Amino acid sequence: MTQSLLSLRGLTIRYPGAGRPAVSALDLDIRQGETVALVGESGCGKSTTALAVLRLLPPSALASGRILLEGRDLLALSGRAMTAVRGNAVSMVFQEPMTSLNPVLTIGAQIVEALRLHQPLSARAAAARALELLERVRMPEPARRFHAYPHQLSGGQRQRVMIAMAIACSPRLLVADEPTTALDVTVQAQILELLDTLRRELSMAMLLITHDLGVVSRWADRVAVMHDGIKVEEQATAALFRQPGHPYTRALLGASLSSGHGNGEAPHFRTERLPELRVARRADGTPSAFRLTRPELRAPAPATTTAPLVRIDDLHVVHRNGVHQTHAVRGVSFEIAPGETVALVGESGCGKSTLARAVLRLADHERGRIEFDGTDLAAIDRRHMRPWRGAMQLVFQDPYGSLNPRKTVGELLGDALQIHGVRDRRVRRERALTMIERVGLPGAALGRYPHEFSGGQRQRIGIARALVVRPRFLVCDEPVSALDVSVQAQVLNLLADLQAEYGLACLFISHDLGVVRYIADRVLVMRDGQLVEVGDRDEIWAAPRHPYTRELLAAVPAMAA
Repeated sequence: MTQSLLSLRGLTIRYPGAGRPAVSALDLDIRQGETVALVGESGCGKSTTALAVLRLLPPSALASGRILLEGRDLLALSGRAMTAVRGNAVSMVFQEPMTSLNPVLTIGAQIVEALRLHQPLSARAAAARALELLERVRMPEPARRFHAYPHQLSGGQRQRVMIAMAIACSPRLLVADEPTTALDVTVQAQILELLDTLRRELSMAMLLITHDLGVVSRWADRVAVMHDGIKVEEQATAALFRQPGHPYTRALLGASLSSGHGNGEAPHFRTERLPELRVARRADGTPSAFRLTRPELRAPAPATTTAPLVRIDDLHVVHRNGVHQTHAVRGVSFEIAPGETVALVGESGCGKSTLARAVLRLADHERGRIEFDGTDLAAIDRRHMRPWRGAMQLVFQDPYGSLNPRKTVGELLGDALQIHGVRDRRVRRERALTMIERVGLPGAALGRYPHEFSGGQRQRIGIARALVVRPRFLVCDEPVSALDVSVQAQVLNLLADLQAEYGLACLFISHDLGVVRYIADRVLVMRDGQLVEVGDRDEIWAAPRHPYTRELLAAVPAMAA
């Protein structure tokens, strides 16, 4: 057996004041040329482990055990010695490149800086090497992108820049921490294929951290599963997906929508709720059991009319910047009936969010009709839209960024009601309490602040704020893309139940086609500002007509059978 390149032995990481260690007695080996995936839900210790390997934990963290890189204990190195290891022997690709790249430097300058930090290169030689790296990571028009700033690149292009910087000095170990979570399905496939190609070409080992089990199934050689800072299982990938040994692993796989990505039977919210992962705990907080529960299917609200609630006809949106203009939405037309969910899919930059904002009259449009319940909202000035705002609500992708951190949940929901005409404070309180309980949170949550909740709980608060004003039309813009599989199932079940209860019309924007297949009645496929295919969700999956739709479906990473 090949000797391990990286060996973690009894790695334990504690934070002062925390009850349990963030990582507890972790043993893990990665051999040269091997990809090992570390999976588990938020807070399980995945990213903490990754940061520990590069000695990037905050000063308050207390790490013990050993982190052996080719037999050398990284925890025993001085700060200066570790700086020489970082970037040379071990590199990292982070989840969100926009926060990792310097916004005031061109990408060429940033790659050159990374090279010259570790290698004795002249400025000219480093620039030439940087251009080679951009070509190696298949950056479109690398010579032109060399002089671009991060904000001028797409998400996938920025991630390619991060990969170029990470491989600049030919590291022996690459740590990839959720490298594709925020990327569209085709870009995700390209980035993962690129990482795998570079791993083979450079004989690197890779530690892949992700909560996407479809990605793990396709790209990892071995899988280690973590829960509450403890490694509960480790197996070869095929063996783990075929016969998971730990109850948590079985529950995690059972809660994943990745298993419904293929051409076989897939759950649909009209007929089946998703299984939710539940953890029973002992008095000391340690888990005693893991189980899947499937919420009861609610009877749908009776349809009051078959006429469309929302009708969009020949909508155009043009962005202008001085003399330059971009046609972001081109002649889009579609309808949504009461109680219907229509999904909008396509790559970043295709115009999905722009279209949604125009439909809600939160962005200006060039021409076209935006009918809501028979009224053409396109003919109404945006300043006079308040009478319709309560009937049309938006659930954002990032609830934390859209919730005022200085206000309690009760104040957030109360403000929404007051803005839309509910003057009586007692009525506002009662409606807020009813809705927060309806989305599965205790009434005591009204007195707490957004930072006191988990990501899934904050998303429930965002949904509660949108629904407390009793809208008839809901736009969900990537509402579950950053959530773990079990939390994702809870939020999707919640949306399905609320739609059944209230008969909401819903425009659901997502790049996760597994989610779309579950939640959508019909699907709109968008590319370059235009709808290239519209159809029933089963028709789209069974017989996609447009080549781009077929490309999207082919790029989805499905779990092995």
